[in-house]
Amino acid sequence: MQTHIVPVGFDYDRLIAPLVRDQIDVDRVILLEGAVGSEANVEYSRHLSEKLETDFRNLLGAETERFVLEDVYDYDEAFEQAYNLISAELDRGHEVWVNVAAMPRTVSFAFATAANSLMVERQEDRESIHTYYTAPEKYLETELAEELREGIDLLRDLEREGDLEDERIERRLESARSLLAEFDERGTTIGAKEIDGHHVVELPVASFSNVKPFEELILYKLGEDGEFASVSELAEALARELNEEYTDSFRSKVIYNVDRLGPGGKGYIEREEHGKSYRTRLSRIGELWVRAHSNSTGED
Repeated sequence: MQTHIVPVGFDYDRLIAPLVRDQIDVDRVILLEGAVGSEANVEYSRHLSEKLETDFRNLLGAETERFVLEDVYDYDEAFEQAYNLISAELDRGHEVWVNVAAMPRTVSFAFATAANSLMVERQEDRESIHTYYTAPEKYLETELAEELREGIDLLRDLEREGDLEDERIERRLESARSLLAEFDERGTTIGAKEIDGHHVVELPVASFSNVKPFEELILYKLGEDGEFASVSELAEALARELNEEYTDSFRSKVIYNVDRLGPGGKGYIEREEHGKSYRTRLSRIGELWVRAHSNSTGED
């Protein structure tokens, strides 16, 4: 069984044409649609998703399912959803193909990174996970701009010749000229969107490693309680939770595992020197690991 996970943006051909043309087996398709930009953009993306759902069934005979991404600019949310979707398909024994040709870069990068992380973490499934991209034969933006230029020239000529005398014509001409001026100056997009108070969204490169049971306990504890003022404080909290006696041996065990999870090891924990102790917290990759694994372990 082959499952294709397809985030849907504003493209149609790149999401289905290569599979039809190359006669690739597609048994199951998971379409992901999200709110991107204006209401018109959202409606357009939803329309494409509905069309893809129908055509995947009719052209490729694939079982099709649709999911919604509530916030396409939330990298962590997209990563978690990607990790869970891919894991679920692998658990069913399916081969998974992830299309990263469409959707905002945050979603595409999150899905590609989640797939890569699972390749590292689940070595036995490495050959069953694929990411792929399809380049377009042509871009329509420049052709649309050229058509708009031709329309402006035509309306201007008709207006000069006196064939058309309507305030609406002048308004349309002004609007078209303004839009083309922005296109010529800025390209296909305008401005930089603020997301969670920032204009730069960091995209961490996560390659998960196998984590041992006691290391898992440490990561989940940090995920649950946040930063600890020292490793000793973390060790005391773990001892209470495990109902174990807090001894030098137990403390040494925690220190050893924190070191393995730290910057010189798996990179899931950050340690910041503060006086004679080290503040200990999850790194960004550690937060992603906890988020991605919490559902499958029953942790909150």
